[in-house]
Amino acid sequence: MAINLDAIRSKLDKLQNQTTKQNNLWKPEPGKQQIRIVPYQHNKENPFLEMHFHYDLAKRNYLSPMTYGRPDPVIEFAEKLKSSGNSDEWKLGKKMEPKMRTYVPIVVRGKESEGVKFWGFGKTVYTELLGFIADPDYGDITDPMNGRDISVEFTPSDSPGTYPKTAIRVKPNTSPITEDRNIAELIASKQPNISDIFKEPTYEELEKALENWLNPEEGEEASTSQASNDTAQPAPASKVDNVADAFDELFNN
Repeated sequence: MAINLDAIRSKLDKLQNQTTKQNNLWKPEPGKQQIRIVPYQHNKENPFLEMHFHYDLAKRNYLSPMTYGRPDPVIEFAEKLKSSGNSDEWKLGKKMEPKMRTYVPIVVRGKESEGVKFWGFGKTVYTELLGFIADPDYGDITDPMNGRDISVEFTPSDSPGTYPKTAIRVKPNTSPITEDRNIAELIASKQPNISDIFKEPTYEELEKALENWLNPEEGEEASTSQASNDTAQPAPASKVDNVADAFDELFNN
């Protein structure tokens, strides 16, 4: 039996992508840490990168092409459900919409030599950070010379049914990002690109994922031609509720 080269390449790509994420994404540890948001090399006008995701779609997470203003078949299907005039289908369509998570490039204080990483957070932290920047007493906290560090305190959930908490405090004093020329160059010109960390799927890939999610009994090994001949039925309410809970836990806390 000949080796399946496509499967090997897919596995290699998945492992490499996981390594890239581990190296370039930052998650706060329990307790207090200090970070600094830095200007984004690939979009210097705005370091806040709003990414939209489909969570647990056919057992995987997918970046929605709407992040870059491109068509998304899952959104198109959701819009059809919402326009059907049926309240249950409207609710299903609403829950199938991608959820936003915001990322910013940061350096971790005490670990500046590791370079820039991306910190991802939900709506609450995003709103707080924008509020500080909009406040004339703080202004541009990302300024390389006169910006401000941020204290991040992370409290993990301590019992079932509770959620972890992230509290931020912007430091009152301004300071440069670094006074080390080599680290300054590393931070300014050798940043990872967010699009290399979260790969955008093709329209066809998302179509296939949607078909597998709607028809799980066909399995991931079903061919595209076989899947297209079957009639897709909306997921049962219990499945929808589980997906919605997962969305809320991952993105809204």
